[in-house]
Amino acid sequence: MKKIIISMLATTLFLLSSCQGDEEEVLDTEYPVIDTSFAGAFPVQCSTVKRGETFTFRVRLRDNLRLGSLSVDIHHNFDHHTHSTEVTECAMEPVKAPVKPFLLIKDFPIPEGQREYEGNYQIQIPADVDPGDYHFLIRLTDQEGWQTLKGLSIKVQ
Repeated sequence: MKKIIISMLATTLFLLSSCQGDEEEVLDTEYPVIDTSFAGAFPVQCSTVKRGETFTFRVRLRDNLRLGSLSVDIHHNFDHHTHSTEVTECAMEPVKAPVKPFLLIKDFPIPEGQREYEGNYQIQIPADVDPGDYHFLIRLTDQEGWQTLKGLSIKVQ
């Protein structure tokens, strides 16, 4: 009886260990890509947006497996701090104290399961915010949690 039980356990373990799905699990070790280099991308380094107007944030997003989430952080750069990921530097206004700076931290939707996506999102700049130098930070995270940051310098007029 012991031999039969041991034989059945061994057979069961063998069958369970050899049963693997047809799909091989892929380990994601790549960062997602934020592309602002195509014609029509906006904003790009040193772009200008106007107070009281809406502009279209246009970006291409890619990942080797699946895109996750996209967020934007727009905040003043009146003190000349830096987050830029770009080589080109923009002409800066003199350092100043903020009075009513524009601040936007917003998530934007990406359809589920996409590997590539071109986003077109509307962003409204209030008419009464301080003009000047701002940062436009784009954060893209894939489904596995890898994150890419693109830091652009823009002007609000």
